[in-house]
Amino acid sequence: MKNNSWSVALRVMVNISGWIAFPVIIGLYLGKWLDKIFGTDPWLFLITIGLSFFISIYGLTINALKEFKQIETESQNIKKEKDLKD
Repeated sequence: MKNNSWSVALRVMVNISGWIAFPVIIGLYLGKWLDKIFGTDPWLFLITIGLSFFISIYGLTINALKEFKQIETESQNIKKEKDLKD
């Protein structure tokens, strides 16, 4: 049971870290590339970083709600199993 809880915690941490890092890294390179092409330094960079921030927040929210729902379902199943045993 302990190994399972560690694997769940690790999976959640990796998902959350991914939603924080990847949109920001993509926004960083995309913004710099667009600024170089259009000569709008630093405006398109700032816009893409802002957009990637909102994408991160959206992804984190959706992922957190999904995880909370899964944890709630598992906890209800455990409670039902305990009630059946008693």
